[in-house]
Amino acid sequence: MDVYLLSGGAAAGLVNPLRGEFEAKHGCTLHGTFSAVGAMKEALLQGTPCDVVILSQALVHGLIDSGHVKAGSLRALGVVKTGIAVKHGTNYPAIAARADLQAAFRAAEGIYFPDPKLATAGIHFFKVLQTLGLDVELADRFRTFANGATAMKAMAQADGQVIGCTQVTEIKYTEGVDLVGVLPQEFELATVYALGISSQAQQPGLAQALSDALTDTSTQALRLAGGFELV
Repeated sequence: MDVYLLSGGAAAGLVNPLRGEFEAKHGCTLHGTFSAVGAMKEALLQGTPCDVVILSQALVHGLIDSGHVKAGSLRALGVVKTGIAVKHGTNYPAIAARADLQAAFRAAEGIYFPDPKLATAGIHFFKVLQTLGLDVELADRFRTFANGATAMKAMAQADGQVIGCTQVTEIKYTEGVDLVGVLPQEFELATVYALGISSQAQQPGLAQALSDALTDTSTQALRLAGGFELV
């Protein structure tokens, strides 16, 4: 039996450690696709096989309203903040205030972040760059990718002094990058992530079992370690 998950990249560090145990317990194969939440929503709307979806809570609510996610199936996973990252082994810049961020970004040879049109963190971070007056000045240093995980992996392999911004969860599970800290309060982005069961689920029983496994109290420590803050 196959179970299909469409998920924002923030939840990869939660799902993947539980995959083996879930597959063994239920005799199934879990197929997880992780990318920008906007892209995952579009995939669901276009008919991509999906039993469970993990997106921002606002998007899941919208999919319930449109009939694509079963009413009553929404469960919150936790709050994910957006942070600043650097390559492992490099200096941590100051990021506590607006002037600190401006200096850190101007000092970087490359600025890595997810899709500024489809990814939650990417959309927000580009607005931060605009607010700081850096969206034009530093445009040639921007390195954008489909999602935060891909951006962080690329940054880990980059040369020179680089910096990145995406959700804390994606920074924490990517080898070769370090979390410097979350964005200053005036620029803070805290996104509640939630799951829902697709109205077109081919394995509704397994979808419910996966929902239960991901939100059970036994996974709280894993969620906290991965960058989720409990609602």
